[in-house]
Amino acid sequence: MSAKGKFITLEGIDGSGKSTIAKLLASNLDFSDFVFTREPTETWIGEAVNRAIHSDTDSIAELLLFTADHAEHISKLLKPSLDEGKNVISDRYSGSRYAYQGMTLADKFEDPMQWIQDIHSGWSLDPDLTILFDIDPAIAVERCGNRGEKTKFEKISFLEGVRENYLRLANENPAKFSVINTNRPVDEIESDVVELILSII
Repeated sequence: MSAKGKFITLEGIDGSGKSTIAKLLASNLDFSDFVFTREPTETWIGEAVNRAIHSDTDSIAELLLFTADHAEHISKLLKPSLDEGKNVISDRYSGSRYAYQGMTLADKFEDPMQWIQDIHSGWSLDPDLTILFDIDPAIAVERCGNRGEKTKFEKISFLEGVRENYLRLANENPAKFSVINTNRPVDEIESDVVELILSII
């Protein structure tokens, strides 16, 4: 029986450079046998999530759509791939839900991030490594504006809260998180990310 694969997730606020690095990794020969995926997924549930993000959907309803997509992702792709011994890299995962929905639900719960984590307890898969792409939200918003994306998820005040949530997650689980500064050249970031991934496989 093959050894269980390693599960690596890439997290960060919009404009942190995370998705750019994910694409570079997917074309890197060192990772040619890896499974690359993302959340929200490209399934019909993931499409519903994307529609919710760009509408005035109730924040709890939005969270539950994200969670349904997450459950399907684990069941149909992540768990089977990892059980087959394949290494998996996901562009966004549960950390995004904790950090982002922790902000959208801030007016409903005393500790919304913990409430969301409790929903995932007992069935969600924990990554072996989460690489957090950390950047000043003002710089991130400028980057997003340059590519014509203007949604509520790119407002500086909102992203400042999301970033704080991400850093809280990293501080709570330092053994599984690696925080990297992404306000620097892409090749430097890619090199650091590749080194981190190779160190655990």
